[in-house]
Amino acid sequence: MSLNSIMSSATTGLMAAQTGLRAVSDNVANVNTAGYVRKLVQQKPLISAGLGVGVDVARIILASDQYLQKAAATANASAAQASVTADSLDRAQALFGDPSGKDSFFARLDTLYAAFSAAADEAASSVRRGAALDTVNTFLSEAGRIDASLGDLAREADSRIAAGVDRVNQLLLEINDLNGQVTSARVHGDSTGSETIQNGLIDELATLIDINATRRENGAVVIRASDGVPLAGIDGAAKLNYVRSDGATGEITVTLPGAAGQSSLRARLTGGELRGLLDLRDKELPAIGQQLSEFVTRAVDELNRAHNAASAVPPPASLTGRNTGLDLPTAVSGFSGTTSLAIVSPNGTLQRQVDINFSAGTMSVDGGAATAFTPANFLTQLNGALGGMGTASFANGALSLNASGGNGIAFTESAANPSAKVGKTFSHFFGLNDLVTSDRFAFYDTGLKATDAHGFTAGETITFRVADSEGARIRDVAVAVPAGGSMQDLLNALNATSGGVGLYGQFSLDADGQMAFSPTNGGISVISDNTQRGAGGPSISELFGIGGAQRSGRAGRFEIRADIAADPSKLALAKLDLTQDAAGRPVLSSGDGAGALLLAKAGETNAAFDAAGGLGSVTMSVSRYASELAGSVGRRAEAAIARRDTAQAVAAEATERRASVEGVNLDEELVAMTTYQQAFNASARVIQASKDMYDTLLGMMGA
Repeated sequence: MSLNSIMSSATTGLMAAQTGLRAVSDNVANVNTAGYVRKLVQQKPLISAGLGVGVDVARIILASDQYLQKAAATANASAAQASVTADSLDRAQALFGDPSGKDSFFARLDTLYAAFSAAADEAASSVRRGAALDTVNTFLSEAGRIDASLGDLAREADSRIAAGVDRVNQLLLEINDLNGQVTSARVHGDSTGSETIQNGLIDELATLIDINATRRENGAVVIRASDGVPLAGIDGAAKLNYVRSDGATGEITVTLPGAAGQSSLRARLTGGELRGLLDLRDKELPAIGQQLSEFVTRAVDELNRAHNAASAVPPPASLTGRNTGLDLPTAVSGFSGTTSLAIVSPNGTLQRQVDINFSAGTMSVDGGAATAFTPANFLTQLNGALGGMGTASFANGALSLNASGGNGIAFTESAANPSAKVGKTFSHFFGLNDLVTSDRFAFYDTGLKATDAHGFTAGETITFRVADSEGARIRDVAVAVPAGGSMQDLLNALNATSGGVGLYGQFSLDADGQMAFSPTNGGISVISDNTQRGAGGPSISELFGIGGAQRSGRAGRFEIRADIAADPSKLALAKLDLTQDAAGRPVLSSGDGAGALLLAKAGETNAAFDAAGGLGSVTMSVSRYASELAGSVGRRAEAAIARRDTAQAVAAEATERRASVEGVNLDEELVAMTTYQQAFNASARVIQASKDMYDTLLGMMGA
């Protein structure tokens, strides 16, 4: 081998060692840099004519482990999903307070019943009445606060989803653009700088959505969704779009590189912060909201049941019920039993008694001869029975009764055979003497039967969004109201396989006139509804509470009836007793606390609770359901926290294992530095020896 060859070979070794020392220097300098992946120098021999003529740096690579990167990415996506869910559910649970504490939301109900129990002992006390109303108002205010706060959490999740989608789009673009820099830098030997930046972006992306990242031989990275659809690295970067829909599940669509149309990405998201936020917005928080609304609605309904069975002293001159959403003949039909309407003077003496026997279809005045009535002429017959002492009217779905001559109106029920429809007395069904009112439809036991006229305007449409079990949109279906016909005709239209949602489940009408949808898989939500029952009446979704948006927001809409809130003396704490009239005594007495006792026991009576947010349909007391709700919210939060802790532990382990391979180890770097220094020194000595030989040779030639 010539001296030139020796010199050239040693020079290549010197340069390779210098490159290795620079890599070690970079590694040591970034020993505490989060996410830094150590550099490795790959060398190769230089061959000429079959002989080794030195060494060359093939390329500088990162000490990446694709398997560990994938494991860490998956674990971090699961941890991010679990963390965002647990944090929000923990905040949601905190809204209710400590169930064992006296200031918790559920303790407010016990305080309410206790206040009415105290008022029963001093029914004439304005202080007791005011205190009882304060507890009702506090309970309703707390329910409204929690409902609003749950809505705030959902809106926060909604905003974070939108921001997350924007960040995903930015990351995909940056990762895709860096591919060009990586491939170009690899041609010149060192692409680690661009790859390190790119890896950091990929790690951030993996916390937002679950992805698969693979690096090609040329260094370019391909990002794919969980199902293998390319999001970046092939023909450009995909673009995500978040589509908000009030009352319906949110949708994330994706436009793939080179494609014109959009497709759903939601079903492809199996982990990551975005998936956790979507589940919060569309499942977890609405479920708690629905449970809260069902609880508050039934608690209110039982208070109203008791209040409708009682009367103020003196009785109110007028009673106006809630909007039933029905026409009067339909509303009146289906009642059984007997109710008694009394016109009572301010001093509590009976002026007129109208007994309405729904089973027989008759009315009698002051125990006189019975007169027949039908649902169609009920109002006319009732006005005739009231004579000049009162009037009855019906407008906008609400029944109103008015007494004349300074008298008032009160109801009582037959002890042997009380009036009943869908489990409610006549006054209760119409809400004539409700204590708590709402500005929206809150009760969905309409009493409608399949043979009743549906009453909705033909041709108007309700549009459903059909989603799969993951919440991803399948399709939107607009169903037109059939012309005329019965409730069964409406059900048939809704359940049609063509023009309806029959392919995805079935609507049905139960014995109380509640409409429910049983999905085959997934569920439906209402994204628009322009139907109305009669002129200006409720829509299908309003009347029957179809869709989570209708049922989950009820808790924040209740308030004490305005006239009672303004004047606690109008609180119904007495009970009409028509047997007293026979003895010549007042049928209403200001000292009577029988109505207050009914209100105090409202939490002990069994109520039929609809299925809501994972709690099934049950019949139990309001107080018992409060315990079930508290337990459900607590279990939901506790389970989410347990999942978070487990996911974070797995993510920490995966990250640690990855760091043990990819991270900088000072002992290893010391060994590498010593090796490169020795190689550098060896190459330098060879160069020095070659120089000495040159000098000797030149000296000999000069001699």
